[in-house]
Amino acid sequence: MSETKVTANPTGKERHFKPEELIVSKTDLKGRIIYANDVFLRLSDYREKDVLGQPHSIIRHPDMPRCIFKLLWDEIAAGHEIFAYVVNMSKNGDHYWVLAHVTPSFDQNGKIVGYHSNRRVADPKVLRDKIIPLYAELRQIENSTANRRDGMNAAVKALSQKLSDAGLAYDKFIQSL
Repeated sequence: MSETKVTANPTGKERHFKPEELIVSKTDLKGRIIYANDVFLRLSDYREKDVLGQPHSIIRHPDMPRCIFKLLWDEIAAGHEIFAYVVNMSKNGDHYWVLAHVTPSFDQNGKIVGYHSNRRVADPKVLRDKIIPLYAELRQIENSTANRRDGMNAAVKALSQKLSDAGLAYDKFIQSL
C-alpha cells in the first residue's frame, strides 16, 4: 500500500466530539494503523481504506511538539502506558484536541505486538491554561536550532527540567491538570 500524503494546511477551525465518545485506533510496532473506529474516521475525515496501513502520523498537526511524541514513543516502546494531550489534524486541515491514553498491546508471551490508543475529549480549561502555552514554548525550543533532532532533544531537556523543578514525573503532571 502506498503512503497517503497529507497536503492540507491547518485551517484554524476546531472540530469537536461528544464527551461520551471515544476515538480508538490500533497500530503495529511501526505505528501503522491497523484499526480505526468510526469516531476516528469521522473526526479525521478519512475513510477506513485510506488509513489502514498508513502511519498514525497521518493525523499529526504541525503545532504538536515533537518532544511529546518522543516521550510517548519512549514510554510505550518500554512497555508502559502514557497519557498525553494531543492536537490532531483532519484531512482538510481542521484540528481537534484529545486526551490520549496509549498502551502497548502484548501477545501471550508478554512481547509487545502493537499499540492501542483511546482518546477522550480534552478539558478546554486545561488546554487553554496549561497545555497550549506549554506546547508553544516547547515548539519554540524545537524550532530554535537548525537541526530538528537537536531542537527536539533541547525541548525534551526543557520539559524534563520543568517537571523536575515542579517535583513531578510526567504522568503525575498530567494527572495534576
